[in-house]
Amino acid sequence: MQKSNRVWIIDDDRSIRWVLEKALQGSGIETRTFDSGDAALNQLSREVPDAIVSDIRMPGVDGLGLLSTLHSNHPTVPVIIMTAHSDLDSAVAAYQGGAFEYLPKPFDVDEAVAVVQRALAHAEEQKSERSHPDTVEIDTEIIGEAPAMQEVFRAIGRLSQSNITVLINGESGTGKELVARALHRHSPRRNEPFIALNMAAIPKDLMESELFGHEKGAFTGAATQRQGRFEQANGGTLFLDEIGDMPAETQTRLLRVLADGEFYRVGGHTPVKVDVRIIAATHQDLENLVTENSFREDLFHRLNVIRIHIPKLAQRREDIPKLSQFFLQKAAGELNVDTKILLSETEEFMCSLPWPGNVRQLENTCRWITVMASGREVHTEDLPPELMDNKEGNAPADDWEKALRHWADQALARGHHQLLSEAVPTFEKALIETALKYTAGRKRDAANLLGWGRNTLTRKLKELGMAGAEEVNS
Repeated sequence: MQKSNRVWIIDDDRSIRWVLEKALQGSGIETRTFDSGDAALNQLSREVPDAIVSDIRMPGVDGLGLLSTLHSNHPTVPVIIMTAHSDLDSAVAAYQGGAFEYLPKPFDVDEAVAVVQRALAHAEEQKSERSHPDTVEIDTEIIGEAPAMQEVFRAIGRLSQSNITVLINGESGTGKELVARALHRHSPRRNEPFIALNMAAIPKDLMESELFGHEKGAFTGAATQRQGRFEQANGGTLFLDEIGDMPAETQTRLLRVLADGEFYRVGGHTPVKVDVRIIAATHQDLENLVTENSFREDLFHRLNVIRIHIPKLAQRREDIPKLSQFFLQKAAGELNVDTKILLSETEEFMCSLPWPGNVRQLENTCRWITVMASGREVHTEDLPPELMDNKEGNAPADDWEKALRHWADQALARGHHQLLSEAVPTFEKALIETALKYTAGRKRDAANLLGWGRNTLTRKLKELGMAGAEEVNS
């Protein structure tokens, strides 16, 4: 007999319950709503739904507590966790607790419906109990509420039970090693070594010895046998940063290790077997390097099993305030001084900057502020001189579209609504004033420059309360 309530919605926010209920019912999905985890658990003793959508933070039993109980007693019921607290902690905890999906608020209603439909399909296909890895420490340096970072957190969560090879893409300074460490920390290899090696920092003639080690006497200066990074990482994870800078001959040896799980030390004749998970990272376009024959195509496909893209800081400006706060606290702790506080206008200015050096540049800036800013409160003029050169007044004129997009991002982040009613009049007024200035006040000519008829310009001048509406024929 089919259950009368296929999907349960659990959230202490009545508006969220209402929106989801209407959306799911509109897609032909039967629902039942609860305002607390306790109420849902009480009902669970009488009936079991096909899927559950639950908030993560609620009074009483929270979403993770509910997830834990369901995972133990009803492991085949997929649970979708919702949260307004978009951080790595929530994402990883949800996935490690056995969640089917993680849905950060605010969410797109159509996306939420699609996720529930996938969960219902999954419930039909898979009834076997899923494993539940132990809770592990979260890397608090990975801060991100931006949608692009949410995708990174989702990937880390989904890969938390896997040993699969991962390729991380992102510009220099975006935090690729932090993501690699998080992948290791939330993997079955978490208690084994994590070894990091930057390909760009090693001379080519030493790279093979660095990776694979060497035997005593293998070359001048090799006084003893030495383990390479592969042996040091045995059982754990080897992070190869800037993999695009690896020389061709080393690429060939790496490919053999990935295929066979063994290698020879430099000057050695006995194979060394290892069990190592590879996480590689690059800021370069590896596909382009393959096309140029500077990177082996077969090695690329070996590494490019799962790819994670780390956004640059300019694509996640909403994270700058929290990142700044974290780095200022960190710098203050290192230097044993009081933590500096950014004034709101300083914070807003920092959010408008391009940050070509990404998160690393922001961290260095916060360290500079901690040492150089005179007072505890940080004013815009307290920022490093090179940042002040990026003030809006110095921005090139063709950056207007970028500036408009940034304004819209900031306005939405502050909760503004009806952006067009605010932006369009300002936009039109600026164009009219500029056209009138260009034509020395001749309104007929200004109308032509704007692509309007003179009656349209008359109406716009009146609507915008601009002087000279009655003189448009001049």
